[in-house]
Amino acid sequence: MKKIIVANRGEIALRIMKTAKKMGIKTVAVFSKADRNSPHVAFADEAVCIGEAPSSQSYLLGDKIIEVAQQLNVDGIHPGYGFLSENSTFAEAVTKAGITFIGPETEAIEKMGNKLAAKETVKAYDIPMVPGIDEAITDPEKAKAIAKEIGFPILIKAAAGGGGKGMRVVEHEAELSEQMDRAISEAVSAFGDGAVFIEKYVASPRHIEIQVLADSHGNILHLFERECSIQRRHQKVVEEAPSAVLSPELRAAMGAAAVNVARSCNYLGAGTVEFLIDKDHNFYFLEMNTRLQVEHPVTEMITGIDLVEQQIRIARGEKLSFTQEDLSINGHALELRIYAEDPLDNFLPSVGTLETYQRPSGEGIRVDDGYEEGMEIPIYYDPMLSKLITYGKSREEAIELMLQAIQNYKVKGISTTLPFGKFVCEHEAFTSGAFDTHFVKQYYSASQLEEQQSDEAKLAALIALKAYFEDQKQLRIPTH
Repeated sequence: MKKIIVANRGEIALRIMKTAKKMGIKTVAVFSKADRNSPHVAFADEAVCIGEAPSSQSYLLGDKIIEVAQQLNVDGIHPGYGFLSENSTFAEAVTKAGITFIGPETEAIEKMGNKLAAKETVKAYDIPMVPGIDEAITDPEKAKAIAKEIGFPILIKAAAGGGGKGMRVVEHEAELSEQMDRAISEAVSAFGDGAVFIEKYVASPRHIEIQVLADSHGNILHLFERECSIQRRHQKVVEEAPSAVLSPELRAAMGAAAVNVARSCNYLGAGTVEFLIDKDHNFYFLEMNTRLQVEHPVTEMITGIDLVEQQIRIARGEKLSFTQEDLSINGHALELRIYAEDPLDNFLPSVGTLETYQRPSGEGIRVDDGYEEGMEIPIYYDPMLSKLITYGKSREEAIELMLQAIQNYKVKGISTTLPFGKFVCEHEAFTSGAFDTHFVKQYYSASQLEEQQSDEAKLAALIALKAYFEDQKQLRIPTH
């Protein structure tokens, strides 16, 4: 594999290209007109504009990307995450064009891309599941009968869903019909598929995922877990590895289950198996993401394994060069997703120009981004600006380093989730490890953040005033 196209943009495109360059592989950037001046375009060996700013006219044009790949004699296509990364039709078209798709095979993408199909696929391996029904339904009366059987509260979920869309928690029978209609409508709008299913709502859940790698020689292993319970609107915002609540026994059991999920669909490459853990530490299979995850850096930090490099090596047909026994957890890593969003205004997107953009740096600090000072934040794409990752010998050290890094990350011109990250890292529920996916709902409010910022501003003013008076007191010695 001498040349690859990275069919993506921003921080993930740049991150993939850096590993490819390290491996001696040339890279091609495909970009929209809005991204003409983006760092990933400048970094690539070659770059081709494939369309207008909206992703439907650029980054989602699979045929156009394949056409560019053929014109430039490209050997492989890495889809990153989002866009075409879990599109089985695209993966198949890439393969049919004689190009290597750097990801799993079509069948695995299809099976794991639908939550109901995924549950059916893993059944033979005795993977723990949340109680519920494993078939799509649209009839409210049938839904009521199922809900009564498993007991309220229940969760209505879109079969083709993700990112919290088409998902509704129902506490009482009286709300069921209305919430089903809403979930179906949202699922049709987001995924073009109104199929929904019902399962027991797990109270106080933690969201834990296991990273897996599988080669074409029958080797499958896991690279431990990531804790992803700090979420807003069912979207992860802070992730860490390892989790503060997993015992070695639970980690081994979940790792084995994740390996079996990968085995059930003949998985190839890097993938992530997601689980819910209840308050009694029972774990349940949620879904499998058949791509690289946004939060993959925390796993890289604690294992020393470059996951993009492994994806490329596996796609080239290489055997994994290490075994499960070779892997161990070293230290602790945290990741804060920095979105161009206003945490004081319900996390609404914040667009504008990066008037100031200065990254923190130093030992144990990593920034994955795709922006530079002076750039515009486009309205067409996901509002993630960057990922701030810190690594320490202990969880406490990683948190402390994150707080320092947030302090030294200077962004002006737009609002970001940096203050929210500070709020999380200073909160007792987070530092103690006693939190779940309801952290934001239970502890966070814009008024609290405003109050915290106001208190800090007052303190800074007092310190400055004290320093001024101290300075005035000192004896002035004439210089001439």
